[in-house]
Amino acid sequence: MARCQGIKRDGGRCTLGVPLGVQWCFNHDPARAEERKRNASRAGKSVGGREIRDLKRRISEVVEAVLGGSQDRGRAAVAIQGFNALKGVLELERKIKETDALEARIEALEQSQEGGSRRWGA
Repeated sequence: MARCQGIKRDGGRCTLGVPLGVQWCFNHDPARAEERKRNASRAGKSVGGREIRDLKRRISEVVEAVLGGSQDRGRAAVAIQGFNALKGVLELERKIKETDALEARIEALEQSQEGGSRRWGA
């Protein structure tokens, strides 16, 4: 397996492997720039993106109410703890989706490289 010819943001060379005869990984392939841009745009408009915006709005409302004196500090502290729990769940969901997407990409690469007959680590 060859290495991607791309250069990372830190100036180092990309360490991802690519099939023989392929020069770039998905992240560095110039021909896939539009696809990466669309994917990033979809991620920002996703349900998770709306949930994050809603969570930020609700936290801001609690903070403003405490600062304005209309919200009890104890109740606000409990609300913020709840918001932190929600944040943790959102992060977990994001990691699961990211892992699932990476697994699908790896499986597709394995199948295209070896006709699906061999698995990594097998």
